[in-house]
Order: sequence, then structure tokens, then C-alpha cells
Amino acid sequence: MFGPLALKTVRWRPLEGEGLEHLTIRPVDGGIRAQGTLIGGHGKEIHGISYRIDCDAAWRVRHFSVEDTIGRRLELRSDGEGRWSGSDGVLLGTFDGCIDIDLSGSPFTNTLPIRRLSPQPGDGAIRLMMLYVPLDTFEPFVHRQRYTCLIPGRRYLYESDDGSFRAELPVDEDGLVIDYPTLCKRL
Repeated sequence: MFGPLALKTVRWRPLEGEGLEHLTIRPVDGGIRAQGTLIGGHGKEIHGISYRIDCDAAWRVRHFSVEDTIGRRLELRSDGEGRWSGSDGVLLGTFDGCIDIDLSGSPFTNTLPIRRLSPQPGDGAIRLMMLYVPLDTFEPFVHRQRYTCLIPGRRYLYESDDGSFRAELPVDEDGLVIDYPTLCKRL
């Protein structure tokens, strides 16, 4: 459904508060590399964060790092089958079964399961365990989510598994989110 990805740069602005996310994604070593910067905030919560996500050819996250301007850093590696380790190589069994990550505040990470799974309307809701990284703490945890294809290659329904949040996500020809209701809009 989605073709091969070429070098692409996109930006999103938040719908509330101030800020910008700048993302460059490119093919690297048979997979893809996404490098982004998020700046902004709402109220007293402000941030300046850079991240890098490396995926294999099947869009499985193999490595990611996130760092903020005050020196906090998180770096994790995956075998692509749902087993994670820290930068020191120690296995982190808490995240077993998580193939994708969800970096809070970044619409790019919704692209990961959409590209990896290429859901179709007949598939129903696909349940996933995500390695979720909140920007305020950098302390990851498992978050259960669902993705449902509404229009192949164009629109997907994202839902938290507990039903507390849902959004229809239109995507472009590369599977990148165009408009994220309540969160951001692409420039």
C-alpha cells in the first residue's frame, strides 16, 4: 500500500500552546531513520527535545534515543521482535512484546504501526502494546493501543485500549500523519 520512502522533511504545530516539531526521515542501511526536534509547551510545561528512531525494512523499531535540553537522555535497543535492552545491553523484560514506540507529543510515532502492519478495513481493531515515552519524565511504560483502518493508506482510527482517547488520523502517501485532532496539524 505505501511505497518506498525517500528523503522527506515535515513539520507539525500544536493546536494548543506554542511549539513546532521538525522531522526528517530517510532511508538508511535498508531501513529508515527518523530524526526530529520538538520545541514548545503549554502553560508551565515547556520542552526542547531531540529524538532519533531507527527502524528496519519492516518498520520495526531497532533503536531509539531521546534527549532534552537539560541533559536527560533515554536510549533503548530492540531485537525487532519485542525484546528491549538499555544502552548498557541489559534486557528490560517489562517491555517484552512491544514492537513499536509511542513518543508522547509526536505524531510521527503513529506512523510506525501504520507502516509496519498496513492495516486493512477487514482487519478490525488491531491491539498493540506500545513502549510509551512521556516527555515530562522520560520514564517509559507499556501502553495498550488500537489501530483500525478506515480508508486504506489514507485514514486510521487510533484509540487507547482503555477507551480514554480516540482520534481519526488522516495520513499522506508515506503514512505520515497530516492532522491529529486535539494535538497538532501539519504545516
